[in-house]
Amino acid sequence: MTTTTRTAKVRKGILTAIMFAISVLFLMPFLWMLSASFKIEAEVFTYPIKWIPSQWHMIENYKEVWVGKFPFYKYYWNTVKVTVLTTVISCTVSALAAYGFSKIQFAAGKYLFLIVLATYMIPQQAILVPQFLLYRQIQLFDSHLGLIMLGSFSVLGTFMLRQFFMGIHNEFIESAKIDGAGHWRIFWRIAFPLVRPAIATYAILRFIWTWNDYQNPLIFLRTDALYTIQLAMQKFTTINGEFYSLMMAAAVSAILPLLIVFIIGQKSVIEGIALGGVKG
Repeated sequence: MTTTTRTAKVRKGILTAIMFAISVLFLMPFLWMLSASFKIEAEVFTYPIKWIPSQWHMIENYKEVWVGKFPFYKYYWNTVKVTVLTTVISCTVSALAAYGFSKIQFAAGKYLFLIVLATYMIPQQAILVPQFLLYRQIQLFDSHLGLIMLGSFSVLGTFMLRQFFMGIHNEFIESAKIDGAGHWRIFWRIAFPLVRPAIATYAILRFIWTWNDYQNPLIFLRTDALYTIQLAMQKFTTINGEFYSLMMAAAVSAILPLLIVFIIGQKSVIEGIALGGVKG
C-alpha cells in the first residue's frame, strides 16, 4: 500500500467520523423526544439525562394521547385532510400556472408573471389582517375549506415549476401542435411527465409546510372540533401543569407521516434537485 493511498484512507476515516458525530448531534433532540415519550412525567427532566427510562410508561402515554381525554385521532384526521387536499390543489394550480407562464404566449404574460412574482416579496404577516377580515365576510372563517384555500396557491411553487417547464424544448410543443394537440393535452401527455420529479419535490415540500403550519390554524380556526394537531398539542398544557411526556408522545405521533412521506419520496426529491442542478 502506497503512502498516498494510506493518507487518503486516513482522511476518509476522519471525515466519516466527523460526519457521524454531526449526525448524532442532529439526532439528539429527536432521540430525547422519543425517550421522553416513554417516561413517567417525573423522569422527563432528570439530570444527567436517562436515555433509557427506569420506569417504562410508553403504552400509558400513547394511549392517553390517542384515546384519552382529548380525541387526538380527530385532530390527526383533520390535519391529514387539510394537508392532502392543500397539497393536491396547490400542485395542480402551480403546475398549470407554471405551464401557462412558460409555454403559452399571450398579451402582457411577461408583466403578469412579474406581478405574481412581486407578491412573494410581501411578508405573510402583513396580509393576515386583510385575510382575516375578508374570510369573515365571505364565510370562510373557522372552516377547513378556508384553511385549504390559504395554501392552494403558491408563488414559490409557480416560480419553481416554471423554471423546469422552461427547460422543455419548444420543438416538442410545436410538434404536438402540428399533430393537432391542444395545450391541455400537451400539458398532460408531454410536459407533465417531463417535470414529474420537480412536481414531486414541490409536493413533498408543500406537504411538510402545511402539516407543520401553526400560524394559519391558530388565526383562522376557532371551533375545537376543527383543530389540527399543531393546535391540539397545546391541550396537554393545563392549569395543573405541563405534561411533557404526553406532549412528546404527541410530537412523535405527529412527525411519523412526515418521515413516511420523505422516505417514499426521497428518490423524487434527489431527481428533482439533480434536474435543477443540470438546468442551472
